Amino acid sequence: MAAAEEFAHLVGTAPACDALGVSRASLYRRRGKPEGTRTRPTPPRALRPEEREATLAVLHSERFMDKAPAQIWATLLDEGSYFCSIRTMYRILEANKEVKERRNQLRHPIYRKPELLATGPNQVWSWDITKLFGPVKWTYYYLYVILDIFSRYVVGWMLAHRESAALAKRLIEETCQKQIIVPDQLSIHADRGSSMKSKPVAYLMASLGVTKSHSRPYVSNDNPYSEAQFKTLKHRPEFPNRFGSYEDALAFCKTFFHYYNHEHRHSGIALMTPYVVHYNLTEDIYRTRQHTLLDAYNRNPERFVLRPPKPPELPKAAWINPPEKNTTLQEAAESTIITLDDPWVHPISGTGSTGKGSH
Repeated sequence: MAAAEEFAHLVGTAPACDALGVSRASLYRRRGKPEGTRTRPTPPRALRPEEREATLAVLHSERFMDKAPAQIWATLLDEGSYFCSIRTMYRILEANKEVKERRNQLRHPIYRKPELLATGPNQVWSWDITKLFGPVKWTYYYLYVILDIFSRYVVGWMLAHRESAALAKRLIEETCQKQIIVPDQLSIHADRGSSMKSKPVAYLMASLGVTKSHSRPYVSNDNPYSEAQFKTLKHRPEFPNRFGSYEDALAFCKTFFHYYNHEHRHSGIALMTPYVVHYNLTEDIYRTRQHTLLDAYNRNPERFVLRPPKPPELPKAAWINPPEKNTTLQEAAESTIITLDDPWVHPISGTGSTGKGSH
């Protein structure tokens, strides 16, 4: 704040605040504060110190120590005694730090916000499980999906009749083998479901040298990539209200994941398909797009008012909970290591784009 004040004398308040990322309102409030701290004068109607001590002694007495101020005030009033108002009793107790919640309430610990950075494929995966409705009520099929957050490529998926830590372990292990994951290469993020936090999955990740990360409890947006992928799945025109059988659901998933990896142009990766981004085939596609747009510009330059058209560029990084805007990419990459959970192994377990069913 002091630096902003000094800089404001040279370039003005607004440019200085914008350059240093300081709120102008905060700077103006700081200027308006008088130097030094002023003590609030005691109102003439306030209780004298000896009266406050006498009231506190009554509140601490064995007779009233377990009663609320309203009960004490009414009891004393019935006996012909008056010390102060009920609100003043509370003020005296609060000044002595004796007002607190008496109920045994659950207090949640403060969980560290997961901050995961991927600057290329096979650095951070996100996985989750969703239910697909079966032919009758209370019948479900469980779809396990592992997604690379940089390329949006589904590296592994599995359809099962139940949710199981053993099945999740098997999927992650097979996917890591197919993607040739080496120790200390990968981080895998998931929510806090029973399969995600199970010991078999944790031990597998530790043995593979994969770092595990979990969403915070009661936070719904710490796993956005998997949730967005499930939304794409369930908003397809051919997605039914219910599947007639396990085989129907498996056939649908095989078709969908082939489409999603090889045909779906994803807005988050410059309208390219997850397959070409995951396997680093984007340069030729970008050059082709650029050549086509320049050809269109040369034929009709008047249709492009501002500048020659350019195809959208592939983002350099993908984040789960990005840090503050002033943090550089290198600083964020260094700090990301600290924000993860304890180092566990990340297994790559997928079936690629072909799919795999478990019975």
